[in-house]
Amino acid sequence: MPKSPKEMSFKARQRDQLQRQIDEFLSRGGHIRQVPNGASGAPAGGDWRHQHFAPRQAPAGDTSPPPRVPLHHVIATIEARKQARRQKSTRIKARRAPRRKLIYDDFGEPLRWQWVDE
Repeated sequence: MPKSPKEMSFKARQRDQLQRQIDEFLSRGGHIRQVPNGASGAPAGGDWRHQHFAPRQAPAGDTSPPPRVPLHHVIATIEARKQARRQKSTRIKARRAPRRKLIYDDFGEPLRWQWVDE
């Protein structure tokens, strides 16, 4: 008897959902291509990690450079945020609680503890 979806593990529910989607795709006339084992998606003729891509070229006959978009307002906004962040960083130091300091005598022997405000 198949388990209810609540009793199935997460992985089993995912697997079941994927199988339903595949069945629905095939019932609507979809086709799944079989790829032979060992086939690679890398381009033929070299190592895909070291492939150099050519920059995009303008259409033939167009020698003018592409128009530049002014972004001065964006830069000004970013700089204003930086300045605001720098000004906030000057925090007032919180007072530290007094701490105990060991007082030594002339011979380097511990003498007593004293509370010190720093």
